[in-house]
Amino acid sequence: MELTSTLKRAICGLFEVHADEKGVQRVITPLEYPGSGDRIVIRVRPTQAGYKIDDNGEAALYASMAGGDVESDVVARWVEETLAYSPTTFSDDEVISATTPDERLTAPYIFRVAEAAQHLFSVATARGPKKTSDFRERLAAVIEKTATTLGVAFRSDVELPIAGGMKADYILDHQVPLLVIAATNATRLLEAEVIHVQYRLEKKPGFVLAIAESQTSVGKAQFERANYYTGKTVTFSESNLPKLIEHQLH
Repeated sequence: MELTSTLKRAICGLFEVHADEKGVQRVITPLEYPGSGDRIVIRVRPTQAGYKIDDNGEAALYASMAGGDVESDVVARWVEETLAYSPTTFSDDEVISATTPDERLTAPYIFRVAEAAQHLFSVATARGPKKTSDFRERLAAVIEKTATTLGVAFRSDVELPIAGGMKADYILDHQVPLLVIAATNATRLLEAEVIHVQYRLEKKPGFVLAIAESQTSVGKAQFERANYYTGKTVTFSESNLPKLIEHQLH
């Protein structure tokens, strides 16, 4: 019961926490397996060394049921290149998991495992190359130009002082720092929401500005919801973004 209460305090109301047998906490996240409508469910299991957070093998199962191949070279490269920099692992029995002795890390690791589960499903079921976007490059150019014009220092790819190793794409230094999150997809937008909630819980100064390339790129419902769980969520506009940043910093 204590862990259940801790998790409910640490993650926003978009996550449903249920106590199952043997101390296992079942967390229903707002993330979905792409195209299926099935929400990603994570388990938090007590161990002698602390906690194991895992997807119960469901990402691989659902990917296989959707005609995907979790044993493909593409998945192997994803595991090697992406999970190498993540606290999560993908085991031989096709379970995505993370372990920690620190109860404070259970909430951010729930997000990490759910994010990895969504990515695995996407990679395993991908059909052909996707159209590339220059959104991140255009955003970087606007941030740099605006910060220079305003005489404000900025940093990029900044690990934040909260549990879980979450990062802001940019931080513009100010009395209340402006944390800019490039919401390239629904998962990254949700991460912006988690950052916002963590900052509020820990009473850290910071305003979370999530920027999506379009509502379509993150999902209209997710975009509309995000404004309730971030400082502000907007679609990218090269002409309007500098004015928004200036207004927020002054």
